[in-house]
Amino acid sequence: MAVGINAMPVTFVAHALAIIAAIMVLVWTISFRGGLAWEATNKNLIFNLHPVLMLIGFIILGGEAIISYKSLPLEKPVKKVIHLVLHAIALALGIWGICAAFKNHNESGIANLYSLHSWIGIGVISLYGFQWLYSFGLFFYPGGSANLRSSVFPWHAILGLFVYILAVGNAALGFLEKLTFLESGKLDKYGTEAFLVNFMAIVTILFGALVVLTASAKSTSSSPPVDDESNYSYSAI
Repeated sequence: MAVGINAMPVTFVAHALAIIAAIMVLVWTISFRGGLAWEATNKNLIFNLHPVLMLIGFIILGGEAIISYKSLPLEKPVKKVIHLVLHAIALALGIWGICAAFKNHNESGIANLYSLHSWIGIGVISLYGFQWLYSFGLFFYPGGSANLRSSVFPWHAILGLFVYILAVGNAALGFLEKLTFLESGKLDKYGTEAFLVNFMAIVTILFGALVVLTASAKSTSSSPPVDDESNYSYSAI
């Protein structure tokens, strides 16, 4: 059942929060943490790619993919393509971000997959990939029957929102984990960087909440159903 608000106004705030979060993570990794690099003597520069790619690539673009399907005043086939492509880019950048973390650990002699954040992260990226692959085959190409798509879509929406909420929560957990490591290395607990990371986590959570609210809100389209996908909306959940 859709929430009794229009999706479009909510998206304006969500877009603003996305821009703020992107700026914050770039300021953090470049101004406070020294920059970004795939190959570097300072292995911390390799790790810095991880929060940037996971937040901007995975969380923000993944959220925009959900928002686009509900809020854009376009025809359904166009929205489906935008939804699919944005999720594909988010998935690719998320995989790259995880690879950056593994590369940093391997070249720094740090153990992999020892934290709850890393365990959840592998689970999230795996579920995200599974969701994209079966959705591509069922809803895009070669495509399932109308009855099959109609029956599967509510589960597609539920799983998609579940994975996204889990991703946002894990991002906040990752910020906490990194900040804890930094503070154990004598970073000022009440310094500018510590406050920046904490506020960045809050903005990320707020963005994720607005993405879910948009998915549950009424669609911007007022046109009557015209095809077998007339019930395809996140409000189907």
